[in-house]
Amino acid sequence: MYVFTSSVCLYLCVFLAAVCFLTLLMIKTLILGVVQTEAGQVEGRSYNMGLFRSIDVFKGVPFADVPGKWEKPKPHPGWDGVLKATKARERCLQVTLLQTKTQGSEDCLYLNIFVPQGRSLSSNLPVMVYLFGGAFLLGASNDVAILGDSLYDGKEMADRGKVIIVTVNYRVGTLGFLSTGDDRLPGNYGLWDQHAAISWVRRNIEAFGGNPDNITVFGQSAGAASVSYQMLSPYSKGLFRRAISQCGVALSPWALQKNPMRMCDPQIARKVGCWRSNEDEMISCLKMSDPVGLTMAGKIEHPAAAGERWVYFRVVMDLLELAPVVDGDFIPDDPSRLFHNAGQFDYMAGVNSMDGHIFAGVDVPSINQRNATKIEQVKGFLTRLTKEKGTAAADSAFDVYSAHWGSYPDPAVVKKTVADIETELPVPGSDPDRPTAARRQHQRRPGPSPTCSTLKTRIPGFPSWYLFGKPFSTPLVYFSRHRDLAGYMIAYWTNFARTGNPNSGESRVPVPWPEFTKYHRPYLTINSKMTKSSVSYDLRSDYVNYWTQTYSRLPAARTH
Repeated sequence: MYVFTSSVCLYLCVFLAAVCFLTLLMIKTLILGVVQTEAGQVEGRSYNMGLFRSIDVFKGVPFADVPGKWEKPKPHPGWDGVLKATKARERCLQVTLLQTKTQGSEDCLYLNIFVPQGRSLSSNLPVMVYLFGGAFLLGASNDVAILGDSLYDGKEMADRGKVIIVTVNYRVGTLGFLSTGDDRLPGNYGLWDQHAAISWVRRNIEAFGGNPDNITVFGQSAGAASVSYQMLSPYSKGLFRRAISQCGVALSPWALQKNPMRMCDPQIARKVGCWRSNEDEMISCLKMSDPVGLTMAGKIEHPAAAGERWVYFRVVMDLLELAPVVDGDFIPDDPSRLFHNAGQFDYMAGVNSMDGHIFAGVDVPSINQRNATKIEQVKGFLTRLTKEKGTAAADSAFDVYSAHWGSYPDPAVVKKTVADIETELPVPGSDPDRPTAARRQHQRRPGPSPTCSTLKTRIPGFPSWYLFGKPFSTPLVYFSRHRDLAGYMIAYWTNFARTGNPNSGESRVPVPWPEFTKYHRPYLTINSKMTKSSVSYDLRSDYVNYWTQTYSRLPAARTH
């Protein structure tokens, strides 16, 4: 038997009452509740993240009205009452991953906001706006759910980095990037959507506890190239403060369509029954066509389906044709001539090792088989890749890439060489290491803004899985080394967003990351076992110099 005295019971009751009162008070102060935006009131949902930590999540907040077909986004007309922002809205109309049908809606210009809360209501927090990747063809701000939350769920990153995360939708595919190359159908509608979303964030994020003067735009792949375009556009002056590109920049060969009319006429027009010898009539017909049919007409047609044997590099270059264009407006000139607009931004850029492996497996399928890749296959691959310059170019490229092989090359080394070549993705007149080229361009522009360079290695799956904290939100699927890697990435990224320096902020980092300058070109290799040796210099400079200097000077092959 256990006996309490009356005084103990009294003290216990008072203590429990105090705890309940403080808990209720804490809950009340840690939830934003209804937030007033320029178009109306929104109410999200709060998620507990641990002791004295929660995240306010607002999903499906409109940043623009339903867009007209091939028109710039317009301000939202507003709504009455309180909008329940608890469910993500549909993605923009696009083909599915297998390209057998479409999904999404034309009513798609919405964003999602993740606000971390602590012991007191957050204010003046750094803001990070994410632009998804997907070859400008597909993707969404709330992309596919993998073992729980969506791929770009921002709760873990917001909570651990103490920043506001915003993920946005933008138009992709035919409706986002079809262009005639002139005023009739200027293109870049997806870029305008991104700009409208960033502008909305700047005007409204203070009501959510964010600092409108400290916005970082970041993205991966086509999203990274989009970040680069947002930096280069004259419309972005004063709009945001920092930028982070993962595996793509505006200088990437696949990120700019130089002959947009080729996609309109005849590829899209013929598929939807709009081909006309008169271009104006053809464009009028396209504008009246069914959006679903137009979207399906923009899918990638693999040449193997037509019995052609192209290298995958050519598939990427020739078939990923729905991309940004020089429109004389948002992108007024070739991206290489717009870096004077980037001087206002702090910039961080990087690549993933073995980025090209999946494409290399299509070009040289034997690299996915045990000890099967022959030297002759590598030579043949380079011959196809450099055919504009002729056999002399293929021979010189082979000499550069095989210089470290030795007399009896290890089959694993030969395989990795093929993936390295595909990762560098050389094209005449372009820099194969596009992030390095962008960083060098960024250092030539006026202004003191710092630049950082990174290489991420040994990352299974998409890097965004780690940046958005998947190893923390689904711990049973990952090992501790994966959580270490995710924690490092979140720390560097959110520190940079907060201060412009990835080494200083709310989070400790394992290794100081040196600044990239015109004459000092360090890069940081990020993996789960980081030491001082994780800092190196002049990322693959021998290969960059070969493609940009030696190869570019070789004469074009003679055509008969």
